[in-house]
Amino acid sequence: MNECPHVSALPHPEPAPLSETCPECLAAGSHPVQLRLCLVCGHVGCCDSSPFQHATGHFKETGHAVMRTFEPGESWRWCFVDGSIV
Repeated sequence: MNECPHVSALPHPEPAPLSETCPECLAAGSHPVQLRLCLVCGHVGCCDSSPFQHATGHFKETGHAVMRTFEPGESWRWCFVDGSIV
């Protein structure tokens, strides 16, 4: 994994999740495929395989660059700016 410059700007410790699932999917009556956790603010959004791609939408609205998977047993992180696993 590469260390992008956005990782060093993350809050420590990691923010607590603001919800257990994607609130935008709940409001729309949709079901997320997988969940992503914003490592800047704790927003939980659905992945790009989900119909509405709320995690990517959150990045586009806020500029919060790094998220991690919010799936049990997984721990990878993704930087939207660099387009890579970090």
